[in-house]
Amino acid sequence: QLQASGGGLVQPGGSLRLSCTGSGFSLADYGIAWFRQAPGKEREAVSCISETDVRKYVHSVEGRFTISRDVAKNMVYLEMNSLKFEDTAVYHCATEVRDCLGPFNAFGSWGQGTQVTVSS
Repeated sequence: QLQASGGGLVQPGGSLRLSCTGSGFSLADYGIAWFRQAPGKEREAVSCISETDVRKYVHSVEGRFTISRDVAKNMVYLEMNSLKFEDTAVYHCATEVRDCLGPFNAFGSWGQGTQVTVSS
């Protein structure tokens, strides 16, 4: 199971780093995606890192978010800069069953998310 952490309350323009950890398996064996869901809105794939470290982003976060992985620590991170009100959501990390091909929204397993709130 995967678990996301690192969310919080931040002002517009601020930064957060989300962390994703997996228990019982190696994240390096999977494409790992971040997706978010805000109240009343559909789930949105935000970013994905493939097994070969190809990185993808939804257009709205390109240039502001960076996905990375630390194989030794079995972690995947999402560095979020220049945060906007519209980034407010619960963020989850998930396995991506197509290894980030296409729209990278074929989520396999995921766990508890972490709340990101951007507010002044």
